[in-house]
Amino acid sequence: MNMPMSRDQRGTLAAAGLGFVVVLLDVSVVNVALDALRARFATDVTGLQWVVNAYTLAFASLLLTTGALGDRFGAKRIFTAGFAVFTLASIGCGIADSLPLLVAARVVQGIGAALLVPNSLAMLRQAFPDMQQRSRAVGWWGAAGGIALAAGPVLGGLLVTHVGWRSIFLINLPIGVAGVALTLRHAAAAVSTHNRSIDLPGQLAAIVALVALTVCLTEAARLGWRHPLVYGALLLSVVATLAFLWLESRSTEPMLPLSLFRTATFSVASVAGVIVNFAYYGLIFVFSLFFQIEQNLSAQWTGLAFLPMTAVLMGVNILAGRLLNRIGAKKLMIAGMVIAASGYLLLLPVSTNGSYWMLVLPMLVAASGIALMVPTMTNVTLSSVDASRSGVASGILNSARQVGGMLGVAVFGFFVRDTSHDGFMQGMHLSIMTAAVLLLCGSVICLYGIRTPRPAHVETNPKVLASDS
Repeated sequence: MNMPMSRDQRGTLAAAGLGFVVVLLDVSVVNVALDALRARFATDVTGLQWVVNAYTLAFASLLLTTGALGDRFGAKRIFTAGFAVFTLASIGCGIADSLPLLVAARVVQGIGAALLVPNSLAMLRQAFPDMQQRSRAVGWWGAAGGIALAAGPVLGGLLVTHVGWRSIFLINLPIGVAGVALTLRHAAAAVSTHNRSIDLPGQLAAIVALVALTVCLTEAARLGWRHPLVYGALLLSVVATLAFLWLESRSTEPMLPLSLFRTATFSVASVAGVIVNFAYYGLIFVFSLFFQIEQNLSAQWTGLAFLPMTAVLMGVNILAGRLLNRIGAKKLMIAGMVIAASGYLLLLPVSTNGSYWMLVLPMLVAASGIALMVPTMTNVTLSSVDASRSGVASGILNSARQVGGMLGVAVFGFFVRDTSHDGFMQGMHLSIMTAAVLLLCGSVICLYGIRTPRPAHVETNPKVLASDS
């Protein structure tokens, strides 16, 4: 029998849901504003990459540590701080009068997002001690995020077209105020579960490695590979990565337990997470530019152009959960990658003069394959580790996916750096082919690397749905 939610439980769920909503809104709405930002700041593709990736970079690099902060200081405190940081940063984005200021504000937004996501789940765990109630609450939390991800491009397009690009950031202000008020009023008092240490040396090394790699890949489009900044950043990234691995191997409580990667299935699932987001978010960036620059669509119509793709993500995500027990995670992982690759290959004939409707079916196929992968790779990840390490494992997968999306935008942005018609289309076709090839390679890796997982009740683990962020 389902127990009714108390008033405080409903308020906590609403606050957690709003936190997830703003995080995913700012993942998706910025893409439809790319042409407006390009015109306002007289920037090139590299500048637009920084607007998108500054947010993802901060989010990805801090995601493993912010959960530990919630454990140490209390999820309510850290979640409230995250909402405050995110909201103030959104105001900064909305009033920025130069590209560097906008990028800096996006970094702070990413920090706020990293504080919000894991601690929203921790608040739900505390508010819903009953496992059945918790599963329902996490389902609503995930649904709110899914709606935000699907509605983001449409809402962003309407706002940019009718109000201006600044509105896509300023709309976070009333959401942030409501989220903080609900949290303070209804969330349980912040409790430190244990004195969990923070792996500061490892965190610093991870930030340096990711920032340097992003600088290298992004600035190569503007400066060329032989520029000292580019190859210097690449060298720094390699050194910082080696230092990070050395630190993690010797830390008593590492932010990234390397022992998990001794399990082939876990390693393959993490690689799959990188590949899937690399392809999906990289091509979303490219097609946003294609619709706005090459086909001269408004921000509103660009948002609507993505609606079939984002809508099918929601529906097939639900279907994938039902197919898991019937088909098995390994087969579903392989099928998802092959289907996504096929959809992208069907996009290769795309041209500026072609009809939009010729793109709909390939986009639906590609999105269906991606959607099959998301809950499946989470299931594979959790099934490959002990239950006591499921939170850390899902956090690693989420971070891997965010890093993949960041790298996809950086690499594909390099391919389409030439915005002349011929140069852009050549880079777009190269991006599509690269995504398809990586997904097919990923299917082969899954074929040989994934072992039959133990049964895992994914829906009962609140950390799982963070993989949609």
